[in-house]
Amino acid sequence: MDNRPIGIFDSGVGGLTVAKQVIKVLGNENIVYFGDTARLPYGSKSKETVTRFSKQIVRFLLTKDVKSVIIACNTASANSLEELQKTFDIPIFGVVVPGASEAVKATKNKKVGIIGTVGTVRTNAYKKLICDYDSNIEVFSKACPLFVPLVEEDWTNNEITRLTAEKYLKELLDEGIDSLVLGCTHYPLLKQCIGDVVGENVKLVDPAKETALTVKKFLTENNMLNDSKEENHHIFYVSDYTEQFDVLCKKALKKVYKPHVINIESY
Repeated sequence: MDNRPIGIFDSGVGGLTVAKQVIKVLGNENIVYFGDTARLPYGSKSKETVTRFSKQIVRFLLTKDVKSVIIACNTASANSLEELQKTFDIPIFGVVVPGASEAVKATKNKKVGIIGTVGTVRTNAYKKLICDYDSNIEVFSKACPLFVPLVEEDWTNNEITRLTAEKYLKELLDEGIDSLVLGCTHYPLLKQCIGDVVGENVKLVDPAKETALTVKKFLTENNMLNDSKEENHHIFYVSDYTEQFDVLCKKALKKVYKPHVINIESY
């Protein structure tokens, strides 16, 4: 058994939806979360910059003696997972692979939609993985950059958000998709609104949940689960404190954790 914490990082606060699923699926585990709120968004940055930032964050998490790392950020997962796995001698998981795998299982008509940031969509990471799993699947991608600020404004299910979702998702629905990957950590907080727009015949795939299940399977198979009977601890760090952390923390985790602010550039 291994009672060290699980490290989770994101470009900001959206990764709290991944933390939520890890806490739900791996309830006995401690977590250390880092949100790079001073340098977001990652979606508009180059692969090289995203990878450099990601390496700094992993180095920081290693100072907290984490036993594994989850890249909650879709953009960092798509751009930097392979490089991080080569660089660091610790199990590192991204959200893209579990999300793509679940999308393949979910689709019945072989038409899958992907929504995410500009950076995630630009990499075609989901499309490549899905087509590697099943070359007969058609993948339709759409960048939805306005979704993130709407979530951080706490406008998760009002008329403006619904109209935005209708505008973004129309072309995917016109293609006849029957499953839709929520390819950004903020998007699960829009699940009700998106679900209302796409209808009950389109299955929403949440990579956060699938990632938590993947990590649980790995930790179980490698005898790394936390067997401590002590109360677990969840610690949060950010590179800059903003009220958006409190808003999303309360919405995702149903509790407000006060984050510690650190200088990530020193790692």
